[in-house]
Amino acid sequence: MADAPQRTVGYHIGSVDTVISVDDVARQAEELRDEIPEERLLELAGGEPFLSIRDLRAGYGNMEILHDLTLHVGRAQSLCLIGPNGAGKSTVLHSIYGFTNIKAGEISVGVGASRRNITRLGPESKLKNARIAYILQDKSVFPDMTVEENLLMGGYLLNSHAAARAAAERVFAKYDRLAARRNHPARVLSGGERRLLEISRALVMEPDVLLVDEPSIGLEPRFIDMVFEILRDLQQRDGKTILMVEQNAKKGLEFADLGYVLVSGQVALAGKGDELLQNPEVARLFLGG
Repeated sequence: MADAPQRTVGYHIGSVDTVISVDDVARQAEELRDEIPEERLLELAGGEPFLSIRDLRAGYGNMEILHDLTLHVGRAQSLCLIGPNGAGKSTVLHSIYGFTNIKAGEISVGVGASRRNITRLGPESKLKNARIAYILQDKSVFPDMTVEENLLMGGYLLNSHAAARAAAERVFAKYDRLAARRNHPARVLSGGERRLLEISRALVMEPDVLLVDEPSIGLEPRFIDMVFEILRDLQQRDGKTILMVEQNAKKGLEFADLGYVLVSGQVALAGKGDELLQNPEVARLFLGG
């Protein structure tokens, strides 16, 4: 009897002979690793970064995931992290926001005299005082609450209910789609509208930095385009600094000013988004080409 065909797990769409397994992607990605001078990372960030990570060692419990990781992104810039599963991409966001055990290194935000070390701040202080918001991967809306109630939850750290309501009204003024559904339960929203609500709820606290984890996850293509247009508007018109993890590497690099390839908790490659899109090895391993 003939052997049963093996099931292959990989990143790409295509015939079996074009699919690269997750394990092979990780192994081959290791070969991309290059020593990147910090001067190059600072240059990519415009010379004066707004959000910086230096020599960060962090993880969960006793497990270290990030190993002396350094990252810089400028004010109103966007940076997309790509890499194989388990590379530590989401751990970077978790560490910035205060969800990991940080063993060494520094995280700072701001420019000039306003720059501050935020390494040891907890999530509430990161949001309220450092003005960093974290937009979770998916399904973080409260389905039985109305759209308006979900937005008000985003302002729970504001000094008063009136301040939260005023902030919610500013969001409604910006996004007609949400304003038209303000009294509807969130469960009736489309996938794209729920993603818009998740992003908008983060805006209630008027953050300077948005940490965005997998913005395209679970969305139909037409909604993916809408979400990236929203993020582009927040960056280009509102001056938000965006640090993103995106499994759809092609979409993420098309959007972002900068791209970092993470491998085993370290930066293996860094460059402008369009440069990484043109890199044949990045294309082969992560872009399906």
